[in-house]
Parts: sequence; structure tokens; C-alpha cells
Amino acid sequence: MSTRDVPAQIGDLPPIGRPANSALLHVGISTLQQVAALRRQELLAMHGVGPKAVRLLEAALAERGLSFAP
Repeated sequence: MSTRDVPAQIGDLPPIGRPANSALLHVGISTLQQVAALRRQELLAMHGVGPKAVRLLEAALAERGLSFAP
């Protein structure tokens, strides 16, 4: 799947960019609750997920009282 075929935003995730969305969709993640089950390092290890996407996800998690897995 090309990143241009990936939606700009998925589920309740913030707009983090198509490459990051593609990486998350590839492993079946489409919600902040699912993101909260991952460690920051796991996200950064995904091709397409960079520090900016992780910061945006972390802020969205914090707004809902969630955080990354320890």
C-alpha cells in the first residue's frame, strides 16, 4: 500500500502524517487506546514513525489521561 492511499487521519489518532499512519495501520493500530499499549521505543522502531509523530501521539494520549506503556 502506498502512503498516498493511506488516510490523512485514522480513528481517534491526531494527524501524524501518512507514513506514520501507514506504519500503525500495518500493525493493526487505529486508536489511541491501542497506541497506549506500546512503548515509545516500539513506535520509534516502526518505519515511518519519527520523533514528531511520537510527540503528537504523546500529547493526544495525555489529553485523555493516557500514556505510553512503561
